[in-house]
Amino acid sequence: MSRKPKSRSDRFLGILFLFSLTVCIGLGHLPSIAQPAEPGNMASPQPANPSQLVQKGVEYYQAGDYQAAIELWQNALTLYQQSNNYTNSAIVRENLARANQKIGHIQEAISNWEQAILDYQQLRNWQQMGRMKTELAQAYNSFGQPRKALALLCGAPNTDENSKNKPSCVQDSALKVARAHQDWKGEAAALGSMGNAYLLRGDYDQGIECLQTGLGIAEKVEFDISPQRTKDCTIDKLGKNYTVKILADSPYRSSFLNDLGNAYLSKAQRWERWASSAEQRGAKETENQFRKNANNNYNQAREDFQESLKLARTQNHQPAQMRALRNLIRLSYRPQESISIEARNQWIQDAQELFNELPDSQDKVYAAIDLAKLEQPMTVVTDTSQHNSCGKRQLEAETETLLNQAISIAQRIKDYRSESFAWGELGHLYYCRQDYQNALDFTQKAWWMADQNLSAKDSLYLWQWQLGQIFQDQGKEDEAVNAYKEAIATLEGFEGEQGKSEQGIRTEILIAQRNLQFDFRDTIEPLYREFAQLTLKRADSLSSDSEQYQTELNSALKTVDSLKLAELQNYFGNDCLLTLFNQKQIDELVTKDTAVFSFMILEEKAAIMVSLPNGDKRLKKFKLSQVDSQRLIKEVNDFRTKIQESYDITKAFLTPAKNLYNWLIAPFASDLESAQIKTLVFIQDGILRSIPMAALYDGKEFLVEKYAIATTPSLTLTNPQALNRQELAALALGLTQPALIDGESFSKLENVRKEIENVKAQFPASKTLLDEQFTRKSLQQELQQTVYPILHIATHGKFGTIPEDTFLVTGNNQKLTITELEKDIRRLSRGSKPVELLVLTACQTATGDDRTTLGLAGIIVQAGVRSALASLWYIPDNDTSELVTQFYHNLQSGMSKAEALKEAQKDMIPKRHPAHWAPFIIIGNWL
Repeated sequence: MSRKPKSRSDRFLGILFLFSLTVCIGLGHLPSIAQPAEPGNMASPQPANPSQLVQKGVEYYQAGDYQAAIELWQNALTLYQQSNNYTNSAIVRENLARANQKIGHIQEAISNWEQAILDYQQLRNWQQMGRMKTELAQAYNSFGQPRKALALLCGAPNTDENSKNKPSCVQDSALKVARAHQDWKGEAAALGSMGNAYLLRGDYDQGIECLQTGLGIAEKVEFDISPQRTKDCTIDKLGKNYTVKILADSPYRSSFLNDLGNAYLSKAQRWERWASSAEQRGAKETENQFRKNANNNYNQAREDFQESLKLARTQNHQPAQMRALRNLIRLSYRPQESISIEARNQWIQDAQELFNELPDSQDKVYAAIDLAKLEQPMTVVTDTSQHNSCGKRQLEAETETLLNQAISIAQRIKDYRSESFAWGELGHLYYCRQDYQNALDFTQKAWWMADQNLSAKDSLYLWQWQLGQIFQDQGKEDEAVNAYKEAIATLEGFEGEQGKSEQGIRTEILIAQRNLQFDFRDTIEPLYREFAQLTLKRADSLSSDSEQYQTELNSALKTVDSLKLAELQNYFGNDCLLTLFNQKQIDELVTKDTAVFSFMILEEKAAIMVSLPNGDKRLKKFKLSQVDSQRLIKEVNDFRTKIQESYDITKAFLTPAKNLYNWLIAPFASDLESAQIKTLVFIQDGILRSIPMAALYDGKEFLVEKYAIATTPSLTLTNPQALNRQELAALALGLTQPALIDGESFSKLENVRKEIENVKAQFPASKTLLDEQFTRKSLQQELQQTVYPILHIATHGKFGTIPEDTFLVTGNNQKLTITELEKDIRRLSRGSKPVELLVLTACQTATGDDRTTLGLAGIIVQAGVRSALASLWYIPDNDTSELVTQFYHNLQSGMSKAEALKEAQKDMIPKRHPAHWAPFIIIGNWL
């Protein structure tokens, strides 16, 4: 049976809505333009003067013929410019911008709005200038650039969560201008666009606040303006009170409710992710609260969508009806959703009927694609990553017809972006039918269309990827490799013609999709894994002595590295700052007695790639695991579970420890011995991150008894500079008292005081902060005042699936999230002398969760810390104190960090179960 693609449904839906989630809250109908008093050219076959051209264009626009309207308005604009009629030129530019956005020509829309803003500034029409800034901001939202949108709407809103009195928006921002002129319509639109910009950034609470404030303006409400304001979206003082009275059935309400529904839907999905993380760490009370919050948000989203639909029907606003129906249908497919099958089928039927009544537009194209993609829901979903999007379609008979309609509409309105999606989905349909020639033809058309327009670039990688899958299924490996390479280059950027650098789109996708309704593992990760698997398959067919073998392995390793960067960007979202080091710096880091293991868990088996010293170069070797990936994952979880049971006198963990050694290390044992390797560096993948490699067992001894061991998310992210052992000093913070955080109890740490005292004894210039003295504020103050090469934190810590659920426990029953910690280190520590070593004791990561250790790795990368010593699970604090004290002693004697940890762990092997020493790992620079 030919291989089918994995879950493309979520991936496609997510990318489709990545830059079109927001609904433009328009500023009304097209403005009517007064007939200018200027002579017309009676010999022209066109209307006699530009005002007639404009009016005719309005008629075409209202009929849905946007292309014809654009052509007429462009001619009118030329005539107005020739007569220096700036007022009418500005209005025509507004019309051109709206029409271009209707057909997906975002760049043209942006250009016209930018010029209209300049025109209104010259005319000193400040109210209209503010409105145009809002419209331009909406365009930036739809183009996936919320930061630019916020700059127009508010200037530079303060995003420091510690600021209690946030400054109001800058003077010429859209929101400030609207309020200054008591322009309720402009204010509501600005708040709507601002809310959506915050949602795109993942700031749901701020986004919802903006939308709810805008919704209040869009309803029949009287506001008593207060001088108090703490956030940019609240009502501002205008010098006097004013009353906003708007009809309750305003079309604004439907748009605001639809956007609020999307906001609560995204927020609910975030609560679900947090609940899963809490479940992994056994925090039942927290998990229950998170799930309750998720259900409340899902219910609110459903209510908002239903109310939006009701209002849109009352107003006979067909595009708004379609948007609400699409959102309700999407919500109805959620597992555990209370919406009945009958209700969902009725919405689908309503959407089908409404579709035929809609005028041609980009929205109509996407509606057709959405309806064509609907699949019959699966009765049981045990592993969503294995969901086959080639399943039975909900509208099986109409699927191809709908996609062909989408293509025809896109062609009529000349919208390359939506046409690209329609051709691509048709190609996928034929791929599922294993009609590869048609699949290839249609996908190539999608590729070509996406390549023709800047606003379609975000879809280009999808069709390059799909071509790679088709070629691979046809056995055309060279063509498949080229297609995969082009897809990755589109994501990451590349050097174009004449040395020009082409910007990649991966960062924007990773930032947005981290917070929206689709998942990294469906949108980006499979592309890298499929390509790595293809290159390794090609290497496996070659002689290990050949140059081509090394070329293929280097390509696979580069792909692994790119995936690691993408994982961290996705985990930390828009705050992720990555500093990459070049090959020369990496060569200085990876010395001749060091071997680097890179793992990648593929669909069938895991790939083990090893880089070994070979004279002045590095020799790459690889093998596939002896067991399939599912067996490997099961053994990893078994090992993690059993080794944590320190009371187990039978030492049941030794069986999985030996199996993992035999599968992962033993195939290269002779290579390690002949190369006289002393240090092993592991670049882990997936669930392998959650286990201590030090405790793998060869039948006689543990791995750490023979090798110093370290782990890093990527060599290109590892700071190569070795530890400066001169004048080492530590800022040591600790918690000895029990704590209660979000309903979860944390026990007393009786030996932390002793641990902190030992740190002070090792480094006399150190400063200590215990219990109530250990707060985020005190940490910030110390980092700002003094350079501390070592930051030692002895407290409970939880590393969850997402950074917001990853935290350290501080004094006074408070918590410090990992995101806050890395921001403080990055912002407050001196840039020229960053923290050399971060030590986190008494922490733990969730068993069976392959994302939790990204928090450990990410803080190293983001905060600029060169290395970290941390534990994968909680260790009794008396053992922690003993091990860390010995580690510091070894470090001061001149050992590398990896060697210092190795010797400290070896000292404990005769005295303690591996559960008490194995989980400590060195992350980052190991020298």
